[in-house]
Amino acid sequence: MSQQARQTSRKTLIGFVTSRSGDKSIKVTIPYRVPHPLYHKVVNRKSVVHAHDEKNEANIGDKVEITETRPISRLKRWRITSILEHAQGTTDVAVTEQDVAAVVPTKSTES
Repeated sequence: MSQQARQTSRKTLIGFVTSRSGDKSIKVTIPYRVPHPLYHKVVNRKSVVHAHDEKNEANIGDKVEITETRPISRLKRWRITSILEHAQGTTDVAVTEQDVAAVVPTKSTES
């Protein structure tokens, strides 16, 4: 079996990055819907998997495609194939007390 044929037989999933747990590691949440066995109402479920991000390019909120791979660590069995969508407006900026005081009026700033 050739290298390309072996890679196409692996599972691929699409999910959202929910955590950057360490260097080259992310958590991906895969949402799906299943009917309840008794009541037949559609129930939202999710699976969380650990994935390998070789280039550290995925951020929280990004929609990614992951592929099944050999075990990389104790929990990581998936690898990022591609980033489908980047998250909108996710900037990691610390907010200081002065920033909050400038926006929110208080008793001391009203007079």
